[in-house]
Amino acid sequence: MAQITTVPPTLPAAERRELDRGRYRRVMRFFTSVFISIIWWEVVLRAVLGERVVSRGRTGRMRNIARRFRALAVRMGGVMIKLGQFISTRVDVIPHEIIDELAGLQDEVPPEDLDVMLALLESELGQPADQLFAEFDTSVQAAASLGQVYRARLKTGERVAVKIQRPGIEKLIATDLEALRVVAGWAMYWKVVRRRADVPALLEEFARTLWEEVDYEAEARNAERFQELFADDLRVYIPRVYPQYSTRRVLTMEDVTSIKITDHAAIDAAGVDRAVAARRLLDLYLQMIFDFGFFHADPHPGNLFIYPLPDSAVKAMYDRPPDHPGRPFYIVFVDFGMVGHITDRVMEGLREALIALGTRDHRRMVRAYQTLGILLPSADVDRIAEADAEVLDMVWGKSVQEVAQMSQEDMRRLALRYADLLYEMPFQVPQDFIYLGRALGILSGICTLLDPNFNPWEPIGQYAQRIVAREARTGAGEIAREALSVLGRAFSLPGQTQDVLTRLERGELTVRFSPDDELNRRLARIESSIVGLTRTLLASGLLVAGALLYSSGSTLPGIVAFGLAGLSWLSAVLRRRSPRR
Repeated sequence: MAQITTVPPTLPAAERRELDRGRYRRVMRFFTSVFISIIWWEVVLRAVLGERVVSRGRTGRMRNIARRFRALAVRMGGVMIKLGQFISTRVDVIPHEIIDELAGLQDEVPPEDLDVMLALLESELGQPADQLFAEFDTSVQAAASLGQVYRARLKTGERVAVKIQRPGIEKLIATDLEALRVVAGWAMYWKVVRRRADVPALLEEFARTLWEEVDYEAEARNAERFQELFADDLRVYIPRVYPQYSTRRVLTMEDVTSIKITDHAAIDAAGVDRAVAARRLLDLYLQMIFDFGFFHADPHPGNLFIYPLPDSAVKAMYDRPPDHPGRPFYIVFVDFGMVGHITDRVMEGLREALIALGTRDHRRMVRAYQTLGILLPSADVDRIAEADAEVLDMVWGKSVQEVAQMSQEDMRRLALRYADLLYEMPFQVPQDFIYLGRALGILSGICTLLDPNFNPWEPIGQYAQRIVAREARTGAGEIAREALSVLGRAFSLPGQTQDVLTRLERGELTVRFSPDDELNRRLARIESSIVGLTRTLLASGLLVAGALLYSSGSTLPGIVAFGLAGLSWLSAVLRRRSPRR
């Protein structure tokens, strides 16, 4: 499955043993009170008073817990801030009341004392800031829970951003993770959570990500890899790393600060078309995910900038005017501490999902869910395919804003129709897949803010077509798989009877008839027509398969498929000419 490239650093033995016991107790007191409240309401009072009484105030209690956690996170900073951001992405496990409260949680922590940060810089680089840099701006440009960013100028003239890790952050992380491991064990006693997520495994993924974020050498390697991947791409800019001014706790990179991607007034004033920017951002992520298998996993607004190109740069870089409205620009990425790798299995599932969306193939979408491990083993795949088909019909071609403004009556009718799925919630998100979902969720919000009429369907459809065309050139193996898919659809027509029977069992289809001789004759004609249609579809599938195989160089299998197609067509023609009852 998708994995975040995170490897815990080897900490000194003293740091591994030493924890902040006071902080540990504060964390444990908070979560103990939360679990006591849940047990009191959801176990004791529910057994005494019943679900109807307990459910009345559940939303308010969930929101209150989320508010208390948010206050704790802002007060303690560090891991608690990161945990709140992590929890807010688990829409498959965490109630939406909590998601809503934590969705806007940012690094709301005060900056560390300047003298402390400069001392750490000197201990890491061996010289004080005034000797290392020609200029060093002591005002904090960005204060996050794990580090702070300052601007400076090298003696060679380059403008740089210097990120310095907060002192003692490793001890703080080790303390909080020790407490959270206990809490994760408690969570597994809650059936609704245990059924859909392995909380200790989620925590270990979260821990790996944290350790990666405080290893600035790993971040530098990630940035350098993105530079290589986008070296010849005029749509994007990746800042340069200065390794001679970087260590595991200090990172010096090119200062590329420009227009923040959410500063719409400045983007408009610069002459950049925001609709073009939204489309480009989605295209870049499709490329990172499906072409590179390596993506920037933290695309929040503070890590994305728009850099409008000056006229002189446009003339030097472009042979002809760009094929889009507005001023040419770069999308600039910063902060490469959180990146993701796509494994072969996840790539296969994502490819299936993209093609299913691009072709509106709801059954292929269910197969993608299964490949990705999103469905619980007990999931009713036929029912999910039916729901997917209806949802795709409702949202296809609509912008994100249009989807959000769909009538409440339509949504209510859909919810009632598929109440069984909403009640069972047969979905899970694998713990090593969550950061891709988080990145895409943030991306969707940014694109919609840039362009209220942002419509993702066109780029998704175009990219799906490119994937199919690309794979058609990779060899007979992939082509044969697509050919077999065509054949499978041809063979599936008689099997549609099972869908009808399933709907009959659920009471969704009612059939009334009086069997007589005329009806029997009509049924016989219908049966004959279906058999003829099936043979025609089979012949078409074999013809397509033969063409694909023959064009890929598999001559003999292609000729065999052509021969079988001819026989199937001949059989269908002869059957049409035979006398009917």
